Order: sequence, then C-alpha cells, then structure tokens
Amino acid sequence: MGKIKAEKDCGGIQGLCVIEPAVYGDARGYFMETYNYNDFKEAGIDKVFVQDNQSASVKGVLRGLHYQINYPQDKLVRVVSGEVYDVAVDLREGSATFGKWFGVRLSAENKKQLFIPKNFAHGFLVLSESAEFCYKVTDFYHPDDEGGIMWNDPDIGVDWPLDELGGTEILLSDKDKKQSTYVDYLRNKS
Repeated sequence: MGKIKAEKDCGGIQGLCVIEPAVYGDARGYFMETYNYNDFKEAGIDKVFVQDNQSASVKGVLRGLHYQINYPQDKLVRVVSGEVYDVAVDLREGSATFGKWFGVRLSAENKKQLFIPKNFAHGFLVLSESAEFCYKVTDFYHPDDEGGIMWNDPDIGVDWPLDELGGTEILLSDKDKKQSTYVDYLRNKS
C-alpha cells in the first residue's frame, strides 16, 4: 500500500512529525493505512507501540497539558470523528526548543496524525460538536505517573483557537483545573 507524507521538525521543534497517510477513495468511500511499521520506520519513526487508547469528548473539552514523569511515552495521535486543536510542548532537558509548543488541527476530514516523542506535554481542545481521539503509545499507562501544566500557562503561551468555540466554555477535568504552572514545573525539576 501507499506511503505516508511526514512533515518533520514542526514549528522548528525537532522530533515532532505531522503524518499524512495516503488515502484511496472513490464513490464508495475511502481506505487508508493509519499505521504501517515499515512506512513509519522509513520516515524515521522506528517505535514499538504497546497500547492504543481512545477518548470521546464534546465541544469545548480541553484535555492537558499532560506528561509522564518516570515512564515517558512516544505518542501517535489522530482524530476519527470531529476536529481538535492538538498541542505538544517540548519538555526534553537540553533541547534547544525546551518550553516551546506546536499546535496542529487534527480531524476526521484531514486525517492528519501527530507523532509526539517522549518527554513532551500534550493536550487538545475539541473544536467540533464532539470528537473521538485515538492514540498509540510506546509504554503502558501508569496511573500514578502523570504530571501536568496549566493549559493556559502564560509562560508557555499556547495560542488556543478559543474564538472558534462560538461562546462554548472550556470544559476541564477536576485534575486539569489544578495543574501546576510552568514555573512550578521548572522548580520541581531542579
């Protein structure tokens, strides 16, 4: 089957990669490979994924910015229904882009995926009436291993497309309402 198109170093952040799979369509619908180890390896993403996850959310839900502390995961994320604005924040020590963020629209329509390396914070905002979000990870979920940074931290400065919510309020989990600031994250790292 077809190859993927991989846009690397997104927003100048090395390691992030927007993936566009080859889509074969006709009057009946379409077919695409959402993951093929050989194609991804050829694109420089030689990872073994061990778990698939899926979530459903309504418009205005913002999940993130989450990261793993001791068991970091590479992630391959995509949307199978609806549209989200997906964000990754570089938390790799020694990285030239430490603390920088990149955002991309992922939707069932554009079929794009985002590969996020280990040691990034990740989050997304649902822009459509609802969305189903899928992601593959390279390590198993450890419930006590998750950290987070406030979605609207001014020092990171993610430019979320809030104007596209049409008056819908941001919906956060109780956990995400209490996330740390970026300054607290830095203080705890040292």
